[in-house]
Amino acid sequence: MTSELAETSSVPVGVGIAVVSSFINGSTFVLQKKGILRARKRGIRSYLTDCVWWSGTVSMIVGQIGNFLAYNAAPAALVTPLGALGVLFGALLASWVLQERLTTLGKLGCVLCCVGSVVLIIHAPKLDNVSSRAELETRLRDPLLFAYIFMVLLILAVLITWVAPLHGSSNIMVYVSICSLLGTFTVPSSKGLGLVAPEAFAGGSPNSGTHALFLGLLGTLAVSVLLQFTFINKALESFSPSMFEAIYYVAFTTSVILASAVIFKEWTALGAVDCLGMLCGLAVVSVGVFLLRMPQETPFDWKPTKVPAKDD
Repeated sequence: MTSELAETSSVPVGVGIAVVSSFINGSTFVLQKKGILRARKRGIRSYLTDCVWWSGTVSMIVGQIGNFLAYNAAPAALVTPLGALGVLFGALLASWVLQERLTTLGKLGCVLCCVGSVVLIIHAPKLDNVSSRAELETRLRDPLLFAYIFMVLLILAVLITWVAPLHGSSNIMVYVSICSLLGTFTVPSSKGLGLVAPEAFAGGSPNSGTHALFLGLLGTLAVSVLLQFTFINKALESFSPSMFEAIYYVAFTTSVILASAVIFKEWTALGAVDCLGMLCGLAVVSVGVFLLRMPQETPFDWKPTKVPAKDD
């Protein structure tokens, strides 16, 4: 009972950290895109020398640290949907920094992203089913988890080695899919490190299995984050940051919720009403993202469109 109360009291802290991290992450793509454009304008081949791009990279690092803390204070299914606030902030920042057009439908999409996230938060699980290293090791031995990881790795291998070189620069869903599927490893690894680290760095003498698990999770997190970082910048070279961030949010949230359901069994404590509420919340967010993307291709203004006069 005491551990459950302590865990429940940490949830508001995790939500607060997640909100701040979402706003920081929302500036990441815009600043990196601005740095890429500045480098192109100056005729520099690499954007790695641009200070604005590096400010976006530092924002990403700070945001990821915040996410790490948030994921270890609250369930992933509760923290991840708060990324919609980053989508909102990123869209507003892009309209100011990059002069990207945010029309009425785009603003409505931002509102729907926030509303859908609130619905997700209300119905999301409030307690973690895995709260110790021993429970985590038990989950990692689940045959269903091995099958799921194998399937994700196979899809990633096909996307990275074959699909991305051919269609990555023309189809935004290629890079979105890669970065989202990598979330299957980044978020669970972050939560796992939070569970294993106290024993790995305890004053006593933890067993070698604890150190091996810690290093394995740390290596998984490092590789997945570096790959995400690489393909996010590839996407920003070809696509609008507002469009990428909006679609990426929905795909990443779906991937993380699914991975958390497989690994941490967070959905087992939910009833039918909460499950339906989460699905409805995700649907609302998806519609909001569609509206955010649609103005990029289809202008929508209150001013009537002038029809050119026909020649007699």
